[in-house]
Amino acid sequence: MKFAQTGAPGAEQPVLIHEDTHYSLRSLTSAIDGDFLSNGGPAAAAAALAAGTLPVASSDDVRYGAPMARPSAVVCVGLNYAAHAAESGAQPPEHPVIFLKTPNTVGGPDDSVSIPRGSTKTDWEVELGIIIGKRASYLDSPEAARGHIGGFVVVDDLSERDFQLTVSGGQWSKGKSSAGFCPTGPYLVTPDEVDAGNLRLRSWVNGEVRQDSSTGDMIFDVDTIVWNLSQYMVLEPGDLICTGTPEGVGLSGRFPYLQPGDVVEIEIEGLGRQRHEFTA
Repeated sequence: MKFAQTGAPGAEQPVLIHEDTHYSLRSLTSAIDGDFLSNGGPAAAAAALAAGTLPVASSDDVRYGAPMARPSAVVCVGLNYAAHAAESGAQPPEHPVIFLKTPNTVGGPDDSVSIPRGSTKTDWEVELGIIIGKRASYLDSPEAARGHIGGFVVVDDLSERDFQLTVSGGQWSKGKSSAGFCPTGPYLVTPDEVDAGNLRLRSWVNGEVRQDSSTGDMIFDVDTIVWNLSQYMVLEPGDLICTGTPEGVGLSGRFPYLQPGDVVEIEIEGLGRQRHEFTA
């Protein structure tokens, strides 16, 4: 199933998208959030769709917000593609490299993004995002992780590299948490419809291809990431995990960093496409 939240910022409505038609879920929930995912919301939505009781919602000129309500945590995996680690001047990690973004960075997939004050190195990163659907703590194995995943999303893990690497004091989050630095969506797609280990990821800047890779090149796969994180933190329903980006970012030195007026587009096969313009 494919879920989204549409409407003006702060007034989005939850919808189910089936065969290009938007169906309102307001009779079932006020938002696509952790409670909805962990308490049978997707099954109830499927049943209501089959019964014909969901009203059609307008899909004309709608704004897509992030496809889930603000998570309690945004947990990110760094250097999770070998080629990206190489272009960053790092060795492939033996254990997942983890950093955090603040939850208020999460925004709609097509919302404009302001380049931070003083920034000279704002960068793009297309990533597969995991939405937790069931509380996860001390999972026994990677195989157990799949039952705790509520869905997958497209994420742009925007980064300010000078903030991240030069003035960070060794912690990356300072360069990851500027306003709007986690465009998410447009859709949350349930795991039964996603082959998370074989998805094409692409990004463009002003129409020019920057990244073109596959999740098959991940060092740590989706199940391993969720299992590993659960050994160190409690993952709550609705939490977002960003799983790393492939090669082709500004940090590589092959491309200029973002400037006001630049347009970034990112896409993951089956999960949708984003387009966001950068402003001063």
